[in-house]
Amino acid sequence: MQADVVAVNKKEKHSIDRAFASKYAKSMFFSVSGLVILSFIGTRMFTSVDLNLYGYMVGTIVFLGGFFYRFIAWGERPPTKIIIKKGLKLLFRKSTPKTSVEHLATHKFIWNRGLYRWTQHFLIGWGCILSCLVTFPLVFGWMYFTMSENGYYTVVGMGIDLMTVKADGIISFFFYNALNFSSIFVITGVCMVMYRRLKNMQARAEQTIIYDFLPLYLLLFVSITGLALTFMNVFLNGWGQPTMSLIHQYSVVVTMIYLPFGKLAHIPFRPMSVFAKNYREHYQEVAPFTCKVCGDTYVSTEQAKDVVNVLAVNEISFEKEEGFHLAEMCLPCKRKYRIAQFSGIPTHEIKHKEKNQHAKG
Repeated sequence: MQADVVAVNKKEKHSIDRAFASKYAKSMFFSVSGLVILSFIGTRMFTSVDLNLYGYMVGTIVFLGGFFYRFIAWGERPPTKIIIKKGLKLLFRKSTPKTSVEHLATHKFIWNRGLYRWTQHFLIGWGCILSCLVTFPLVFGWMYFTMSENGYYTVVGMGIDLMTVKADGIISFFFYNALNFSSIFVITGVCMVMYRRLKNMQARAEQTIIYDFLPLYLLLFVSITGLALTFMNVFLNGWGQPTMSLIHQYSVVVTMIYLPFGKLAHIPFRPMSVFAKNYREHYQEVAPFTCKVCGDTYVSTEQAKDVVNVLAVNEISFEKEEGFHLAEMCLPCKRKYRIAQFSGIPTHEIKHKEKNQHAKG
């Protein structure tokens, strides 16, 4: 009887999944439905919709389709499943707020690579984030402005009047120019990146036009055309603005369609780094794992076990004659062990450490 109840509960639990052809279809349905509901609320039953932003709305929905396709394909991999599953359990660790700020706001993880690289990464990252925080609420009607009396704007958010500001005041100035500021951030950061990629010999050896330079060109084009709109409006009395508006809109839509499938995909994927760090730190504190050769602590017991299990899922085994798994060796010993396989010299037994094993960068 109890087994039947469990079976029925399991059946009910997964009944919603059977309503969709795939996880992708389910994710798209709920995401688009959520956007429609939020737009319905934010625009006061679609009474304040800006049809000039329709192209951006279509581009956003296409972006969501590409993002879910890429994310679900990535999330189905055995290593990713482990990080997501255990990362969700550890989401409410005390260190999560600090980790989130360092990885998503201050970009401290880039700091060890140098001030120049941190600056370019920070400018591009926050330029993109700021533009999204401004554009998406406007596109879907979650935020808009009305003028109830001459000289004053009312800021409306999710259908609620939030504040009234002077049309020529300092707050309005930042509202008007938020996208201009984000464009300047992105242009500065992209120029720094391109300069480094042209001058740094290691970067030049590793880069490709399609993977490394194309996303930079797209970001640069979007930002420049966005600034051109303001320039035409302020200095040319609107001359050429309709044409430039279409060019800018097309460039944004193309960039959003490309985003999930190129190097820029790491922007929406970046929050997963918080899961990964929580996973490493938590299990390192619970049960650190020591290298089977040199005895140094380098990962957690949980992580070493997960690596062995993931390899087993893919029918890969690195069990060695010495009685341990290759995943149970630290990186320096692992490198020396590989050398030993080719040279015949047991270099992995040498206790001397590499000089650069703790190098930053």
